[in-house]
Amino acid sequence: MILHVQQQVQAQVADAIRRQFGLADVPAFAIEVPPSRALGDLAVTVAFQLARTLRKPPKAIAQELAGILGTLPGITKVVAAPNGYLNLYLDRRPFVLDRLNARIAPARSTDGKTVVEHTAINPNKAAHIGHLRNATLGDTIVRVLRFRGTPVETQNYIDDLGVQVADIIVGFREIEHKDIDAVRHITESTRFDYYCWDLYSQVAAWYESDKDRPAVRARTLHELEEGGNATSEMAALIVERILRAHLQTMSRLNISYDLLTYESDIVRLKFWAQAFDILKSNGAVFLQTEGKLAGCWVMTIDDGSESDDESKEAEREKVIVRSNGVVTYVGKDIANQFWKFGLLGKDFRYRLFATQTNGRALWATTSGETDPKAPPFGRAKRIYNVIDSRQMYLQALLKQAVQTLGHPGEAEHSIPFSYEMVALSHATAKELGYEVTGEDAHKPFVEVSGRKGLGVKVDDLVDLLNAKAKAEVAKRNPELAVEEQVRTASQISVAAIRYFLLKFSRGKLIVFDIEEALSFEGETGPYLQYAVVRANNIFNKLREREGLSPVDVVRALDVAPTDELLADGDGEGGSLWSVVFEASRLDEVVEQVVRSLEFSGLAKYAFGLAQMFNAFYHRFPILNEEDAGRKAWRAAGVAYVRDQLTRALDLMGIEVPARM
Repeated sequence: MILHVQQQVQAQVADAIRRQFGLADVPAFAIEVPPSRALGDLAVTVAFQLARTLRKPPKAIAQELAGILGTLPGITKVVAAPNGYLNLYLDRRPFVLDRLNARIAPARSTDGKTVVEHTAINPNKAAHIGHLRNATLGDTIVRVLRFRGTPVETQNYIDDLGVQVADIIVGFREIEHKDIDAVRHITESTRFDYYCWDLYSQVAAWYESDKDRPAVRARTLHELEEGGNATSEMAALIVERILRAHLQTMSRLNISYDLLTYESDIVRLKFWAQAFDILKSNGAVFLQTEGKLAGCWVMTIDDGSESDDESKEAEREKVIVRSNGVVTYVGKDIANQFWKFGLLGKDFRYRLFATQTNGRALWATTSGETDPKAPPFGRAKRIYNVIDSRQMYLQALLKQAVQTLGHPGEAEHSIPFSYEMVALSHATAKELGYEVTGEDAHKPFVEVSGRKGLGVKVDDLVDLLNAKAKAEVAKRNPELAVEEQVRTASQISVAAIRYFLLKFSRGKLIVFDIEEALSFEGETGPYLQYAVVRANNIFNKLREREGLSPVDVVRALDVAPTDELLADGDGEGGSLWSVVFEASRLDEVVEQVVRSLEFSGLAKYAFGLAQMFNAFYHRFPILNEEDAGRKAWRAAGVAYVRDQLTRALDLMGIEVPARM
């Protein structure tokens, strides 16, 4: 890991500046990594920041600083570059040995508790690939935060009072004429989330065929919120069965949670009532008395713009409570955000919902009795809400509501994490059984729509990838037992999907293509897995041929000359030092992606490291190297790169198969 070295250098350079130039306040400066190891291992930019204050050229400042920084611990040389950079060269042997012997841990975060809310699929049908981008991004946030030592609580918001649940109830009652007993039978005799997928696509057409039918939805929504009736009883059955299907689907992708937060409990436990009183008393919401929103409680979205146009002003008014008294999802989300920060003075009650496949307990809110064994939830210092980019306006409302309460710090720490939609390539849509016709046939991709029944169910996608991966694994490893082929195929499929969803900027629309994602070559999850498998194979052969373990290899370095480690080379295949140094940058990359919330940076770092390792593998023999010292250093380098690349894959929710 490299961060602690950078932090140490930063502190020592700042101290030297205070002593040399008599400055009390040292300007912020960066510690960068030069593009080539020949230019140094670290580059300090501070001379540029000091130039105006000291009225000297950066080159002169850098030369002056280089003269007093020559004895930095862990640094063998400090060079003032002609352009004003300070280039630092690390002491390679102790640097590598410290990391091989696990004497250097990732830098620990000082952040307080963080809540990450992600997935939040409407519990009315099977999960589709758009939901999976949300869950993959959210799960990756959780993993990188935990890697840096941040205490994280993962929440999944369950909208059991929403329009989508009302619509599926309408579908069962009005289209299929089924009561709760009939629905219960369907839950026990069919793939229920798939059944509801097909039913949901019929509901929109049913509404459109008669202008009076949407009133059935409104009545159903009111009954849902009121509770204690046949409608809410049917909803509870549907939500519970669909939710368990969603959780099972997500577990296939190595995604888990700490808490399921039910929207109905926000209402039943009077969270919303209390939040509503606070908003009214602070003037954040008001009762609209005229126009199409007459009788509604609304909040004006403060987007910083001013306009005399009444129509534009009306567009900025968001309904919080409808004229019939039904609270919109926006209102409930505001109450939930208040609770997450511990600003309501109220708490949920909790029940143990399940034990997940990774052994982690999953809790859920409840309106009933609380389980005294439940851990504390909420009271976060920072909140990440993972949302579709089309919901960004809601995040503005949440921040605004928290600000209104007089909590600017919490408002600042209400962090929206938005992303664009996922579409399908034509080839993938066809392979999944969708006939692309009409206007869609002339578009470069196929848009999905759950309401129209067009979309990729996550389980269908995983099943298809599993089948393709298993065929490839069986072809390459016919001696493997079928069970091992299946397990390996599953690991490859997860890597293919998760890496594909992470490697693009979150602001970019993704066109998912099965063949591209599953390829063992190029920028893919399976390519990264194969690099680690290749490294593992080296140690398998060292153990078989010479009885050497990674521990034995590291011990041999005590007497091995450092010629191999000191050799430089930035061409094809690089050098041992360049690949080890790059591997050490994982914690630095994690900090960068946490600051930017661009996890494509983590994906691209891992891909670049895998490429460097593969080039090194082909250029520098290990098993057949006759010089014992070179062999030991190369093998030790492979061990470190393997471990770091495995950690990077784990941060993306990807496991490494034993064989590929």
